[in-house]
Order: sequence, then C-alpha cells, then structure tokens
Amino acid sequence: MAELISVNIFVGNTTFVDVEVYELWLEGYSSHDASSIRYQKLSPKMAGLKYDLLKSDTTDNYRMFMGIEKHLRNPITLSHQPLFQISPDIQKMLIEKYYELDSLVAREILGKKLSSKHRKDLDEIGEKTKVSLKSCRRQYDNFKRVFKAVEDMEGPMVKNIQTNFLLSEELAKKYAAIVFFANNRFETGKKRLQYLTFSDFSFCADEMIVRWTAGSNDSRKEDLDADFDREFLQELRELKVLISDKDASDQHKGLICSSLKGKITEKAFADIESNFKNLSRPIVNIASGMIHSRELRDFFNDVVEKIIDPTKAAQWTTTDMSMFLKSYTANSYQLEGMARHTRLHATLDRYMTTLTKCIQCMYHS
Repeated sequence: MAELISVNIFVGNTTFVDVEVYELWLEGYSSHDASSIRYQKLSPKMAGLKYDLLKSDTTDNYRMFMGIEKHLRNPITLSHQPLFQISPDIQKMLIEKYYELDSLVAREILGKKLSSKHRKDLDEIGEKTKVSLKSCRRQYDNFKRVFKAVEDMEGPMVKNIQTNFLLSEELAKKYAAIVFFANNRFETGKKRLQYLTFSDFSFCADEMIVRWTAGSNDSRKEDLDADFDREFLQELRELKVLISDKDASDQHKGLICSSLKGKITEKAFADIESNFKNLSRPIVNIASGMIHSRELRDFFNDVVEKIIDPTKAAQWTTTDMSMFLKSYTANSYQLEGMARHTRLHATLDRYMTTLTKCIQCMYHS
C-alpha cells in the first residue's frame, strides 16, 4: 500500500514583496537585466536554480510594481486600494523607497525650476551621476509632484509633505529643501559652489525654514514656510548700523579681539586685527541685500565668495570661524548703535544664528 503524504496548504491573498527585486526596479533595470543580476547572485548559493524560473518570478514582481506605482504616486491611496493586500509596514517601506533620492541627482536638480524644459536635461544628469535615466526621471517627477502638492499650502512644509506623502521626517526634510530651493531659485550651479553637497544645502535650507521664513518659529504669521518673512528681510537692512560708523566698528573689533585672544590660531587673530572691516562688511551687506530677489538668490555664492573663501585663504580653521562668528554676535549688542535700537537684538540673533550654522556646515574642502 502506498505511503500517504500529508501536505498543508495555505491560501491567502497577502501580497509578497521581494525587496531586492523592488530595489532593482527602482534603480531602473529592465526585467531582463534584473533577472540576470539575480541569477548571478543566487545561482552559486542555490544548486539547480533555473534561470527561466527566476526570470518568470522577476517579471511577475515587475508587473506587480507597475500596478502599485499609480498608488505610490499618491501614497494616501495605497492603503485603500483593494487589489494588493499589503501590510502597513510593507506599505511604508514601498513608499519610503519610492521617494528615496540619490544625493548626486538631487544636487544637480537643486535650485532649478521644476519644469518640462529641465526634465529634458536628465540624460546629461544621468551620465554625470551614473544613475539610470529611468531612476532620474522617477526622482525628478517625485520632486515636481511634491512641489506642486505643497507650494500653495499654509503651515509647516515638512508636516505638509509628511501628511500628503506619508514620508519619514528625515526624508520629508530633504523634499522640503528641494521645494524651498525651487521656490526661491537659489543659485547653486556656480563653480565656487560645486564643492557643496546636497546635504550641505539641505541642512542650510532646514535652518532657514526654521528661522527666516514666513511660517518660521520666529515669525508671527501663519503662512507657507517656503517663502521668506519679508518683514524680517526689511529689518535686516537696519543692521548696517554695525558698519556705518568707524568708531563703532573699531569698538566692535576691540571687543572681539579681547574676547578671542589666546583662544584662536595666531593667523586668524592677526587677520581679525588687520582686516576686521573686510570681515564685518560682508556679514552685514549680505543681510541688508536679502530684501532684493537677485541678491537673495545669490546668498550661497556671496557667503562662499566673501566670507568662506577669504578666511580659508588666510588659513582659518573651522574652530576659528565658529568662535569669530559667536564673538561677533555677542559683542554686537554692546555697541552704542545697537544699544539704542534694542529691537534689533532679536533681528541680529535670528540672522546670525542661522548664518553661523550655515557657514559651519559649508566650511569644508
């Protein structure tokens, strides 16, 4: 009598997602190329693995991802669609990975107007970054989609992005930086700025959003925090009191030198003593010029050209720069002109806190 074999069979409709195949799809590999990559990786570990079986599995996965993609473009709908039964954790992973950005691609797109014209430049960006054209297009379309969704919304931009696209706070901040740069058209492409990474710009954008925008913590307005607080930019013009009077400038230099003596390198200290006017003037002029759109767009270029490059050439260290900016701010309040205008203290603090953090971030090779 033949031996009976017991087999347990489970029937369900839960969608299984192979993360490795999903990543290959996101990277822009064709189903054929993805199958070859998988086979080369798995065949040494799995004796008797059939390529055709693996290719069929890859094709099935790709078909599923293309079916899910329309919901990934509008993530809120993913949990409500009936076709694919996906657990909340897997949904979160699918969305997060779909909206992940390559820092090199984001750096190339940063500051550009998110238009069809610039979408045509993605071939060149793909060649430069070694990222597939398909992946570049997906990322560009994601940038544009997020921008369009939140550009007219009021309130905190990061929270708006999280609410509408279900992204983690960390990833939402990166998209907020992209929206912020696209909205304000910052110049990022000049040669002297090429050493700056997407992370540098993203950090600075976050600091600006928090303190300098119409929806910032320091503003009295409830508005979109992709736009600068115009009242604050107007107030910055009054900081010219720091450089308009020679006696005040000399007093400022004396106070700073007294507070930094023996605490920074000799080269930096000597530079402050002999060149203080040329160190102070750019700090104030950048602030007073931000009310003008052209000068605001050149903010990063001006900071590098007029503050970072000269001090690097004078062999200042990162610590020298940080301590100088801290002392510059602290001793500004003691000047007669500032003492007579105490309301400017908050404006100076609001400006210098963010400027200092941006310069500290950007002060590298």
